[in-house]
Amino acid sequence: MAFTRRLVGTARTPPGTKNRMDSKMNPIFGQLTNKSRRSFRLAGLLLSAAAAVYAAGASELWRFDNIAEIGGHRTTVLGHPRVIATPAGKAVQFDGVDDALFLDTHPLAGADTFTWEAIFRPEAGGPEEQRFFHFQKIDPQTGRDTQTRMLFETRVIGDQWCLDSFALTGKDSKTLLDRGKLHPLGAWYDVAAVYDGREFRNYVDGVLQGHAELHLAPQGAGHCSIGTRIDKRNYFKGAILQARMTRRALAPSEFLKAPK
Repeated sequence: MAFTRRLVGTARTPPGTKNRMDSKMNPIFGQLTNKSRRSFRLAGLLLSAAAAVYAAGASELWRFDNIAEIGGHRTTVLGHPRVIATPAGKAVQFDGVDDALFLDTHPLAGADTFTWEAIFRPEAGGPEEQRFFHFQKIDPQTGRDTQTRMLFETRVIGDQWCLDSFALTGKDSKTLLDRGKLHPLGAWYDVAAVYDGREFRNYVDGVLQGHAELHLAPQGAGHCSIGTRIDKRNYFKGAILQARMTRRALAPSEFLKAPK
């Protein structure tokens, strides 16, 4: 709004100086009628409101088609993750031992509602507990990791797996894990974690896996890891094709769809 006020000449100026929008200094604005000035101000307000609405529901899509840059963010590579070809396009393969990618961004920082999605393929031969996606807040004063975080995890039971979604902000946290909802390893799945400001839910292929009421304050800026927990443990064996982070709660019909 301050930008709009400066354009139409309503910003305060120091005593003894002329307004920046004085007609002698800016003849274009000086020639505007009062009605035109009001219209210009209204247009600025509408543009600002539209930008706020867009930001509130904006999505960020990450394609895993290389290991140097994901979603426009440069990566730090650990181990030897590799790009593979799939029927749905390129994906990144992780070995479950020491492969991982790290990015200096928390794509859902500041979001009071969100949907976090990933299309991935968990594979046999990995550890029982795996963390394949981790968003982590950093303390701006110390530069160290805080306890505030979000994770996508898997639990492997025999030749099947179940989804574990975790979120923590301050003293409020919730783990969504149902070991009875199992899925075969080796196939592509779309998973989602959704927070609507009141309830935290997670899904596999659009089917609800768990839900709980939760007060989750927006998380601060930080970084993220893919293929492992942020502290380099609980590595993931499998491949990731895409991820999408949206600053609103999506319905299952709006989720990304895994190739079948």
